[in-house]
Amino acid sequence: MGMFSLGITLIIIGLILLIWEVHMPGFFIAIPGTILVVLGVAMLFIENMDVLLTSILILISGIFASIFTLLFYRQIGKPEPPQTTTIERMVGKTGIVTCKIEPNSLKGKVRIDGDLWSATADKEIEKGKKVIVIGGEGVHLYVKEVK
Repeated sequence: MGMFSLGITLIIIGLILLIWEVHMPGFFIAIPGTILVVLGVAMLFIENMDVLLTSILILISGIFASIFTLLFYRQIGKPEPPQTTTIERMVGKTGIVTCKIEPNSLKGKVRIDGDLWSATADKEIEKGKKVIVIGGEGVHLYVKEVK
């Protein structure tokens, strides 16, 4: 196999790895993919590559590919604010009282998004009334009636 066809083969394998990385990020196969593409291109233009030149190209392309990949992942994987507790995500949601809600009691129940929650409020809320979540503690919601 000549240098030209080996160069083309390395470019194709490198491109396959880069495409794979785009579709399944996180494997860090972009680094070897980039190295293979750089070596393949070098083999197309340099007729008789020796071991020293090949080693230098692998080192340089590996460093640049690593830096680029890390910067790329840092950009697409920016940290999001940590997920808050389930109760905090419930604030603002509406539901229906399924069991009468009484102040200072957790016997009241509300159905929100198909789930049943224990609830309390500042005043009594009868079964069937629409409520909105205004807060919570543990697995219990604080609600008020929607008028």
